[in-house]
Amino acid sequence: MNIPEELKYTKDHEWISIDGEIATVGITDFAQRELGDIVYVEVETVGETLDADEVFGTVEAVKTVSDLFLPVSGEIIEFNEDLEDTPEDVNAEPYSKGWMIKMKVSNPDDLNQLLDSNQYRELIGE
Repeated sequence: MNIPEELKYTKDHEWISIDGEIATVGITDFAQRELGDIVYVEVETVGETLDADEVFGTVEAVKTVSDLFLPVSGEIIEFNEDLEDTPEDVNAEPYSKGWMIKMKVSNPDDLNQLLDSNQYRELIGE
């Protein structure tokens, strides 16, 4: 299971990487394996400011649709439009080409509530 050390994680299986005040968010390797083949990613919240744990979009797999939860509060500034044509990037490369949104973090202290890689490993029983 791929769980990069430098990322933070949520109990809902999203990951977040921070570069200044801009964060990139996607779902974890564990989440994409549980969901199976991803066929569609929908994010209609670009330009909106949401609180941590609010739904920012959905991911559709062959057998299920799952909500995507924002790890921290902030404004959604970009959707990975490549996923419209190649949603399978989420399966193949969840931490790189399969990222879902970029956001401007409202409260950097929110990051302290997230799991580090070791805590996330524990959560999923790794």
